[in-house]
Amino acid sequence: MDVGLFRCGGAMSVTSPLAGRTAVVTGAARGLGAEMARALVRRGARVALLGLEEEELAQTAAALPEGAVHWWTVDVSDAAAMEETSARVRSRFRSPSVVIGNAGIAAAGPFLQSDLLVWRRVVEINVVGSAVTARAFLPDLLRTRGYYLQVSSLAALAPAPLMSAYCASKSGAESFAQVLRTEVAHHGVGVGVAYLSWADTEMIRAGDASTALRALRAALPWPASRTYAAADVAERLVRGVERRSAQVYAQQWVRGVRLARPWLPPLVTLRSRRMMRQLETDGGLTATGPLGKGGATAVARRGDGASPNVKREGE
Repeated sequence: MDVGLFRCGGAMSVTSPLAGRTAVVTGAARGLGAEMARALVRRGARVALLGLEEEELAQTAAALPEGAVHWWTVDVSDAAAMEETSARVRSRFRSPSVVIGNAGIAAAGPFLQSDLLVWRRVVEINVVGSAVTARAFLPDLLRTRGYYLQVSSLAALAPAPLMSAYCASKSGAESFAQVLRTEVAHHGVGVGVAYLSWADTEMIRAGDASTALRALRAALPWPASRTYAAADVAERLVRGVERRSAQVYAQQWVRGVRLARPWLPPLVTLRSRRMMRQLETDGGLTATGPLGKGGATAVARRGDGASPNVKREGE
């Protein structure tokens, strides 16, 4: 049994505390999830890749050492499918010591013009999916005294105009993880929240094609307007996993933003007025729909019979 997860303390070891452990990464088909899977494998972990995009999951797995990873297509918001997947992970490897709730999608645009089905799907994947993921694997983490990392965002700390679903969902996921921490700490289970700014992923690049989101990013002060390499962000997050950190910052300046959180809503409101007026004048206030192929897949498969069951797994 995988009892007693790594404790980082004392002298540094050449071997990662993740070596030989089983880790689960949701949203692992592309972007940040795929990069975290690579970082975990480099540290000697066995990684279960979970996501909705079969071909991309297979490609990510094929680029990693044989036997180090296995993949399953599953909708993280489907409780029954996630329970089945957790059993398959346990059977394939063993009880995971690490679970990373990374699955997330985004949509942008004025709330009044947003498609409510898309808006709800963002919340469903980002918040409900995070809770379902934790619920499915929590018995394993209790058994291994493991660690759950919830990937949140800078969007949880400050209200970003045109990103109502994303901000609400990332704030909700953050709050959920903080509550979960209080409930499982006495069992030796660690829970962390990861905060990050713009990472160079397909979802963010799709957002840059939107006039409104380009204007939003242009209005942000440096370094908040900067895009960071996904591999570098993933490396920082996995270091946080190694340390079982309660808060993980992909960029150190985000720590300061978190401390300034009480003052951000009125400041953002003040700074965004001119931008919003200009976008209205220019006709740039339109809803984007789901951003990127991953988001489009998550929205398209909602209720179509493809996601309620675990459809395939890598061989």
